[in-house]
Amino acid sequence: MPLTAAFQMDHIAGLHIGGDSTFALMLEARARGHRLLHYTPDRLTQIDGRVVARAEPVEHLADVEGEHYRLGAAERIDLAEVDVVMLRQDPPFDMGYITSTLLLERVHPATLVVNDPAEVRNAPEKLFVTGFADLTPPTLITRDRQEIIDFRAAHDDIIVKPLYGNGGAGVFRIAGGDENLSALLEMFEEAFREPFVVQRYLPEVRDGDKRIILVDGEPVGAINRIPAVGESRSNMHVGGRPEPSDLTDRDREICERIGPALKARGLIFVGIDVIGEWLTEINVTSPTGIREVKRFGGADIAALIWDAVEARAG
Repeated sequence: MPLTAAFQMDHIAGLHIGGDSTFALMLEARARGHRLLHYTPDRLTQIDGRVVARAEPVEHLADVEGEHYRLGAAERIDLAEVDVVMLRQDPPFDMGYITSTLLLERVHPATLVVNDPAEVRNAPEKLFVTGFADLTPPTLITRDRQEIIDFRAAHDDIIVKPLYGNGGAGVFRIAGGDENLSALLEMFEEAFREPFVVQRYLPEVRDGDKRIILVDGEPVGAINRIPAVGESRSNMHVGGRPEPSDLTDRDREICERIGPALKARGLIFVGIDVIGEWLTEINVTSPTGIREVKRFGGADIAALIWDAVEARAG
């Protein structure tokens, strides 16, 4: 049965569709005959107890860069009257993002929101993962300088990054003996009000940072992201190179541990990051990687996600 699916997302005009998971989800929804609506988070409104959005119907989609969409005239849509809202805007996970989850929580689950907005709010990627401490590298979340100094003394080579950052932005490697730590912390203290994340540096990152996609708590595909020469970050936003990857026994062990928690929280589409033997992040806001998995001959994850969505929305 055709559904009406509203995509809350960064504007479709700015997508680089070749690697964009949201666009892949839109293509799959259109292929299944669903009606698609598009709106950006600034078009979300609460009025008289209702949550509405000024949304454009998606009139045309094509897998052709630069000619990939056509939108109709904007309509004021009551989100209680659509079947599905796909929560797909990119971070930063700031108060604007949190507020959008609070508004969408007012229509979910009568209108299915993917992922569950309350659980997205309660599972920020770099904090949620610390609930599985035995699967993660040594990690510190703090603004306390002495704690960070002591942590580096214990682990020598560390990574410092913003708690709510994304795409590899603001990620620094501070090796033992590097005299820039104090200056970096001064910069972080001015730029961020939140604690920082400090982790032991994992040299295995030179072999790649694996993105594993889980649908409804089950692993369905993976890609490996290799850092560029001279980079400690493997994110594709900063030049990481994707390559095909299989799941190891350790990857499956990690997925078996976290999968039930993801499913129980209504987190249908999740991307986790694994470096060597260690789980480093659980991405629930706007995971990516599904186009790369399919391009390398893996599963059609967009189809699997819509299978899960349709089962719930139905």
